[in-house]
Amino acid sequence: MPRTLKVAAAQLGANHLNTKRADVLARMTALLRSAAELGAQLVVFPETAFTTFFPRYRLDAVPGSDAYFDDGDTLLTSPNTRPLFDEAKTLGLDVYLGFAERSTGAGGSSSGDYNTCVYYSASRGEIIAKFRKIHLPGTLQPFEDPDAINQLEKLWFKPGDLGFEAFRVPGLVSSAKKENGKTEAGEDPLDARGDPIMGMMICNDRRWAESWRCYGLQGVEVVLCGYNTTAWAPDLCGIRKPQTYEESEIESLFQHRLVMTGNSYMNSCFSVSAGKAGVEDEKFSLIAGSMITSPDGYVLAEAKTKGDEIVFAEIDLDDCLPGKEMMFNFARHRMIHQYGRITSQTGVVEPPLLS
Repeated sequence: MPRTLKVAAAQLGANHLNTKRADVLARMTALLRSAAELGAQLVVFPETAFTTFFPRYRLDAVPGSDAYFDDGDTLLTSPNTRPLFDEAKTLGLDVYLGFAERSTGAGGSSSGDYNTCVYYSASRGEIIAKFRKIHLPGTLQPFEDPDAINQLEKLWFKPGDLGFEAFRVPGLVSSAKKENGKTEAGEDPLDARGDPIMGMMICNDRRWAESWRCYGLQGVEVVLCGYNTTAWAPDLCGIRKPQTYEESEIESLFQHRLVMTGNSYMNSCFSVSAGKAGVEDEKFSLIAGSMITSPDGYVLAEAKTKGDEIVFAEIDLDDCLPGKEMMFNFARHRMIHQYGRITSQTGVVEPPLLS
């Protein structure tokens, strides 16, 4: 039987420092309803979906920044987040949600702030997976120029500590077997596959091949990614790369599309990416480009606006099989004895000059 799945990327327009959480929740629940009307089973929201992308600011420039963080253990009960999950439960929709997490330790003390996403399963009525952003971009300290556009996630967040762990998602594919790999007499082994295998990443993680290959080695079928990608940040582009605003936006969209399509192809998986778009806080432009891509590297559906929008596609997980069985059959073709440098070396070590 086919293993089809209806997925949606819920692109969000701009949020601002003074945008009220209730207003954001209203927009997000409206997107859930729009996705449900199309028949979606899974909706992917952007990185830090509830707020403006506040890590672009210095710490002292965001008064009351505690309000931008949520406790990952109380998402289903906190009034700041519960309405979204209640609506998802009512509609029967699974949800990928990006948010700023304040993790609590013993006695309620903070144990760290993370750029986090979770996967909510409507059939289970619970969060079944969590991922914390690993590749934090930008700089630890602001640029000296007060007008520079900063990327200060290294200042606001700790690097993720949960790894790239794929997971099974129940309740989405009716034909999925519960005992993987066990077939009855005369049954096609392809019909003995289990629930969909998914992986999560956040924004900059999508630019690193290692992120995708970790998931590919777990047989991932769908990679989910929320992002906030700037359309214009000349201070972060390097001194050898002057660009106009238009050139920068075009290039940012091209590179986003490149990493989503290229890595989906090289790991024989679908991907769903949802971003924020528009101009936040009257100054900071974000690309749109929310999209759904195929295991062959094609864009199946893509945002047409720079605001709130549902990007929808029906996908067949069997389309992952040709690549996994042939071109990217890892068991047959990988040469791991030649890859040691990838895990033993961090920065660039150039070969010696010829004498």
